[in-house]
Amino acid sequence: MLGNIGPLEIIVVLIIALVVFGPKRLPELGNSLGKGIREFKDSVTGENDDKPDDDVKAIAATQATTDPTVATPVATAPIEKPAEAEVAPDKQS
Repeated sequence: MLGNIGPLEIIVVLIIALVVFGPKRLPELGNSLGKGIREFKDSVTGENDDKPDDDVKAIAATQATTDPTVATPVATAPIEKPAEAEVAPDKQS
């Protein structure tokens, strides 16, 4: 069944994927699909790399280049309850 897939069918599938997901999201999907396949293959073969992943390196590089911002608490005035307004009786003539 899979032997009948030719270049024309692959092109049609790629065009449909481009229309459905858009040109900006396709590279992200390809990267995540490749990582998933690699992780699956590594788990099946039992290979465990002791070196850190590319994602960990990228996160560490991003954190090293950005300035940490510390949120400082802002002093606020205590909230006072408004005095209850006295209701004057209506004068009916």
